[in-house]
Amino acid sequence: MLDAVVIGAGPVGLACALEIQRRGLSVVAVDKGALVNSLVGYPTNMEFFSTPELLEIGGYPLVCAGYKPLREEALDYYRRVAEAERLSLRLYERVLAVEGSAGAFTVVTDKGRIETRAVVVATGFFDTPNRLGVKGEDLPHVFHYYKEPFAHTHRHVVVVGAKNSAAKAALQLRRAGAQVTLLVRGTDLSPSIKYWIRPDLANRIAEGAIAARFETTVTAIRAGEVDVMGPDGPAVLPADAVYLLTGYRPDYPLLAACGIPLDASDDAQPPVYNDQTFETERPGVFVAGTVCGGLATSRWFIENGRFHAERIADTLATRFA
Repeated sequence: MLDAVVIGAGPVGLACALEIQRRGLSVVAVDKGALVNSLVGYPTNMEFFSTPELLEIGGYPLVCAGYKPLREEALDYYRRVAEAERLSLRLYERVLAVEGSAGAFTVVTDKGRIETRAVVVATGFFDTPNRLGVKGEDLPHVFHYYKEPFAHTHRHVVVVGAKNSAAKAALQLRRAGAQVTLLVRGTDLSPSIKYWIRPDLANRIAEGAIAARFETTVTAIRAGEVDVMGPDGPAVLPADAVYLLTGYRPDYPLLAACGIPLDASDDAQPPVYNDQTFETERPGVFVAGTVCGGLATSRWFIENGRFHAERIADTLATRFA
């Protein structure tokens, strides 16, 4: 019988496991993918918007070559922290359900059963893309994640989205020689695009280096082309690759499997939890990090979500003393 199981081995999940363990409690972190799986999925050589001290956990300094850390530096940092703290990890193991009640839970996974007194869900949102629900979305040349541009040189690429991920992908693809068309559902680029990225993209659109279609949506995808609907009616665009960078959401089926109620009065559908302890309405089950915001994925980040770990660890330490 463990004191706690943390579901999710991202930065906030590791912070939770670390703080719980430091209080003398037994804990394991379980993740359906790799260690800090969301960061593994980030673009190659991606630079974080945050400075290193805002990404640190456990008091360990994040040392980087530049002003802001790169994806590879953060991946190495979180691995080193997990190893330094000798955290117990069960990776590539998917949680299917949480049975029982506070003090006597069973976390059911695709590889076995784990007995624990408490459960912390720190799964973030990056692993679950917002799907368009159109025909052809699952074709092999359609992607919900962007890694790097080099395979698309001299190819037609359609990028769907209006925020930072779509903006950076469109710019990188164009600079690697791709013929890029950016599709935006709204009337303009999102004001949330970072201030040093937005003018660059706007200028590339203005000069014609990147074709942009506003108030336009995808209606179907086929090999080599995309059907769209815009202000001038339907159109067919050439597309050797399609990037649907339309954002991400929490793993709601997992929240349901954990028995966590949602706030029906909030359009963002966040889990219901105590804002002091982060315990949900299912006693003994806690939430931490960006999953706390539901569909409002900008409410919590690594920067502020990492502090949830201390609150949860203090609560468990007091409860299990």
